[in-house]
Amino acid sequence: MESADREMVIRPRREKGEPELPPTGLFLLNPGDAARAARLAADCRAKKRFLFHSQLSVVAETENHGPFFVAGPAVGAPMAAMTLEKLIALGGQRILVAGWCGSLVPGLTIGSVLLPTWALSEEGTSAHYPVDQRPESSAALRGQLEQGLAAAGFAANTGPVWTTDALYRESREKVRQYGSEGILAVEMEYAALATVA
Repeated sequence: MESADREMVIRPRREKGEPELPPTGLFLLNPGDAARAARLAADCRAKKRFLFHSQLSVVAETENHGPFFVAGPAVGAPMAAMTLEKLIALGGQRILVAGWCGSLVPGLTIGSVLLPTWALSEEGTSAHYPVDQRPESSAALRGQLEQGLAAAGFAANTGPVWTTDALYRESREKVRQYGSEGILAVEMEYAALATVA
């Protein structure tokens, strides 16, 4: 197969009229969190932009902070990956992603903070990216986040997660098995996001 045949038909890029994003932003996966963040961004006189089924707010630099963007929601691996690809194409470089997960272990309770280390992928998006390693986060960046959270009074758990597309197909057997293997939580986006990143 010629290399031209392997080229992607659609590449993420900044189209005419689309904003050039500041390098730093927050990407919220959950609809409720994304809506609250958009309201807070509006209080900072953010400019609202279109981004698929998500909201995108760009906040200009002020004397209190540099420019940043807020994006979301994007539930599920395909939408989260597509949105992250576009955020990168628009100029995003340092993107903090926040979402929700279900606990597989007793010590991870409602309100706990989890910084995923790697993912067991049972979703379909990651397989479309030519990566030869399991999806995982940067240890250095995770360490910085952990230190920042600790300084703000939040203890962070770290460990692997199970990413699945099939929210309603999570069996008790899998929950027990993966929890006993040290996988801390189940969610729907992390493996795809780590693979794209």
